[in-house]
Amino acid sequence: MDNRNHGRCSLPRLAVGAAVLLLAVFLAATPAASHAGHDDTGLHSNYLVIVRKPYAYDTNLYKNVSSWHASLVASVCDMAKEALERDPSSVSRLIYSYRNVVNGFAARLTPEEVEEMSKNDWFIRADPEKTYQLQTTHTPQLLGLMGGARRGGVWNTSNMGEGIIIGILDDGIYAGHPSFDGAGMKPPPAKWSGRCDFNKTVCNNKLIGARSYFESAKWKWKGLRDPVLPINEGQHGTHTSSTAAGSFVPGANVSGYAVGTAGGMAPRAHIAFYQVCYVEKGCDRDDILAAVDDALEDGVDILSLSLGDEQAGDFSDDPVSLGGYSAAMHGVLVSAAGGNTGPGPSTVVNEAPWVITVGAGTTDRRFVATVKLGSGVSLDGESLSEPKDFGAEMRPLVHDVGDGMCTTESVLRAMNVTGKILICDAGGDVSTAKAKLVLRSGAAGMIVIAPQVYGSVIVPRPHVLPTVQAPYAIGQKIKAYIRSTPSPTANFIFKGTVFKTKSPVAAPFSSRGPNRRSRGILKPDIIGPGVNILAGVPKIEDLALGAEEVMPKFDIKSGTSMAAPHISGVAALIKNAHPTWSPAAIKSALMTTADYTDNLRKPITDVDGAPATYYAIGAGYVNARKAIDPGLVYNLSSLDYIPYLCGLGYKDQKVNSIIHPGPAVECAKMPKLEQKDLNYPSITAVLDKEPYEVSINRSATNVGAAISTYAVEVDVPATLAVEVNPAKLEFRALNEVLNYTVTVKTASGKAPASTIEGQLKWVSGKKYVVRSPILVCAGTGGKSAASVGAAPA
Repeated sequence: MDNRNHGRCSLPRLAVGAAVLLLAVFLAATPAASHAGHDDTGLHSNYLVIVRKPYAYDTNLYKNVSSWHASLVASVCDMAKEALERDPSSVSRLIYSYRNVVNGFAARLTPEEVEEMSKNDWFIRADPEKTYQLQTTHTPQLLGLMGGARRGGVWNTSNMGEGIIIGILDDGIYAGHPSFDGAGMKPPPAKWSGRCDFNKTVCNNKLIGARSYFESAKWKWKGLRDPVLPINEGQHGTHTSSTAAGSFVPGANVSGYAVGTAGGMAPRAHIAFYQVCYVEKGCDRDDILAAVDDALEDGVDILSLSLGDEQAGDFSDDPVSLGGYSAAMHGVLVSAAGGNTGPGPSTVVNEAPWVITVGAGTTDRRFVATVKLGSGVSLDGESLSEPKDFGAEMRPLVHDVGDGMCTTESVLRAMNVTGKILICDAGGDVSTAKAKLVLRSGAAGMIVIAPQVYGSVIVPRPHVLPTVQAPYAIGQKIKAYIRSTPSPTANFIFKGTVFKTKSPVAAPFSSRGPNRRSRGILKPDIIGPGVNILAGVPKIEDLALGAEEVMPKFDIKSGTSMAAPHISGVAALIKNAHPTWSPAAIKSALMTTADYTDNLRKPITDVDGAPATYYAIGAGYVNARKAIDPGLVYNLSSLDYIPYLCGLGYKDQKVNSIIHPGPAVECAKMPKLEQKDLNYPSITAVLDKEPYEVSINRSATNVGAAISTYAVEVDVPATLAVEVNPAKLEFRALNEVLNYTVTVKTASGKAPASTIEGQLKWVSGKKYVVRSPILVCAGTGGKSAASVGAAPA
């Protein structure tokens, strides 16, 4: 196993590495019945107001929690008070009244009103408005979903997710897309109580719900239509929804590439869509909370959120963490994108242990195009821009003499690039816009060199002229060739879609650990397909079409936003096969069966070719075929996270704001749980004080064969000593729970000089291998393991 220096668990605040941001997706309440109108003064802002718990409203005075919240706003706001006196049903500047995700409301207030509000005994805090961002055919076969029972196809075992409802929070949906055709779908289960804001002919048994949340956003964004329909303004929401649960669509392709039958991970699952994001405006926190609030009451089984915020504070003020905990209380698993600001350390988002945090990896499909140089050397890149006839003749090859990035048309014209192949470095405009400029300048073709940080990974786009996108190392070879000869030439050879290439590789943009909010919990949890994913879109952005060409209905996108709905769909399949399993059990099944080797049976690598660390891949790459029958799971109820939160050092008010609407707790009156002892599928040990030894407790639940024996196998470097007691787990019944202890210490008796990685496996015969990654790291120079990652007071 790898014990290279990946940094300590307790990293100082580090700058994000030279990462390139990609479009990727990160991500119930009573909306106010009326508003006093848009505020043009700039004095008012949106606030999330958390009220004291268990502060209860008088049901004799207030008919519901919304009217009580309205009275609290009115108590400090003269205009709201007057409106309430005129009409008791008015909610004035109250935006949302939350029922599940937080004990509080969103309102339009001035700083002075917030100050006045803070003097009341029911007031805990008021958080200013915050905006979050989206994180942005072949994968069902790649993940082992296809095939009959004999071949172990998961679709056969799980009936393709039939009857499971996946809630998607995103930027809108193109309801008329063929991926959302309801033909052959059964009606949603009787528990479904959501609604469709489209007309009755648009929603069907596939797309069963579609709602928009804009009450908070419309105060800030003039021109936002009112009422809002959840129409896809961009591509993101349609792409993520069709990835998770799209119906089968034959002949799907993008520019003739990746031709095949498209289908989501759970093609018979239902989709409930909640629009919380708007193009160029982002995703408002209060709208996100309202959507989760409603989704839980609507009856969703899985929530897929491809949105997040790298600057979020602790778990008590992050909508994904707050909504995720409420979801866990309702038995709903939340699959959340881990972020697209890698490969720098400590960039992962959505780190709460009650959600599954998803990173991105590559698939085994590439769109190969070769650059043939005049020297006879052939170098491979990728392309989605194959012309009908590019010809075999060699063309002059030149490099932009301006900024190198082909961003100045006058420079290119002065170079006389007509009929030549032009090399462009990364940077400046996106490559599709750059291609239009290059075409206007007269070039015959373009080579775009990817950033060095991307390594071997290419994210191709369709361009308006023949284009090959090349890895950085390949680009340097092409430039060296240009310098070596006075008349360099080149040509393109387009080879189309190629399968069974080396995969997975950790995506360069995928955000990395350590977990900033709770360093004793490894994040991301898992990686899934997130590079060059083909799925449904309303149209392809920046695509130039001929007079008789039809706009494609599918496009290729990359990001942890694409990886998260893969995990959401696979989770829906597991939920169908095991309807009584908790969110933690489903998450455990996904993590303990994940692949840590690639399709060449070598350790999964990062973009630099070195083995990827656990901070990049978590437990590994999702393996749906194994996850449907994991043998053992590490189970947790929502209540099990409370002593963990107390152990982080959170004050009672913060703990109670997270666990709403559960009963109020006092941490001083209950045992605290160290992070290492949370019954998590991965194991993180912080060795920060002598004798540099720690014991870690776990409880395994048998969900495989009723009578079964599991023997432990430990694989760690020589610098580490790990003992497991007992060494065998002998089960005599299904759902039986057995405990074990893992003792971890350094072989030298000294603090680890760097992060150490290993693994623990429980093996039963040839069928079950239940694997947990082991991550061992040093602390912060004297802080205890319990205090590492503790919340601010």
